[in-house]
Amino acid sequence: MIAQAGISMLLIAVVVYAASERHRSPVVALLSIIAAAAGLYFTWTPDHATQVATWAGVGRGVDLVLYIWVCISLIVLLNLHLKLRSQMELVTVMARRIALAEARREFSEKAAPPQALPQPVSSDWRAFPD
Repeated sequence: MIAQAGISMLLIAVVVYAASERHRSPVVALLSIIAAAAGLYFTWTPDHATQVATWAGVGRGVDLVLYIWVCISLIVLLNLHLKLRSQMELVTVMARRIALAEARREFSEKAAPPQALPQPVSSDWRAFPD
């Protein structure tokens, strides 16, 4: 009973968090809510989990839930890896562009001929030769 209450509180927290983040990723939020609802159902009716596990060819309901959890964790891990790899490639492209822009700027500053300083204009009439 204590374990069921603790697991239920954690799953309810998942539902609340998924609902609050649904504007960022509606599909992930929906899948999280469905998974948490299934978790709540099987937490409070473990006999049904055992029946589903037997139907699926697994001995116990706990084993089925564990197998599904491992599969979901691997999918999430793969997704995070792909997103991190994409972000790292983006950072690499940005760093290259910044480095090239800096190199072009430095090259153009070195290659440009020095600008002659403008001569001051004198308002004194004696400064001009006859």
